[in-house]
Amino acid sequence: MSTLLHIESSPRKSRSASLDVAHSYLEAWRDAHPDHRIDVLDLWATQLPELDGDALDAKYADLGGTPLSEGQQQAWAGFRQLAQRMYDADTLLISVPLWNFSIPYKLKHFIDAVSHRDILFSFDERGLAGLLKGKKAVVIYARGLDYSKQSSTPAESFDFQRPFFEAWLRLIGITDIESIIVEKTLFGPEVDHTGRQAAREQAVALVDAASASVDG
Repeated sequence: MSTLLHIESSPRKSRSASLDVAHSYLEAWRDAHPDHRIDVLDLWATQLPELDGDALDAKYADLGGTPLSEGQQQAWAGFRQLAQRMYDADTLLISVPLWNFSIPYKLKHFIDAVSHRDILFSFDERGLAGLLKGKKAVVIYARGLDYSKQSSTPAESFDFQRPFFEAWLRLIGITDIESIIVEKTLFGPEVDHTGRQAAREQAVALVDAASASVDG
């Protein structure tokens, strides 16, 4: 049974543009794959493991080849347990609003908690290698302004949302990435509605194209 993991990073729920579009993707995915599993990881309703003293000591003990203490082992186990949900999924759907030109701090906390050697990547004298190869990621980005290359403002140079997030996906081995962007959500209800509708249609089209590829 295939699994889709939806990682929610917006606390706005019914008012969230990124979640609005993600839900359209999920509905289309359910219709196309009624026998498959959906796992939802709401970062605002999840107790994420802290990167405290034991956790950081465990990180550097691992890098140095030193045996982990009991407290360090428990901290490391929390990171592995959280990361396992990514391993269990075939497709990752991530809804990402832009906060202060980047990503919400809950999503950054999640990334920091799971991004360690031998959890999501390997590291040796040859360099880094992601461990989630073969998985697909669909990322829904929402932002209030126009950060596109077509913008008449220098806003594109302030976009640290999509470049950062997709660099992280590539770090952990995911190169099959589809991006859907909802922009200008602060330009009034009509512009917001139009942008969301176009993004919802793109989301459904992605599911349809993937299903047609599998069937073909």
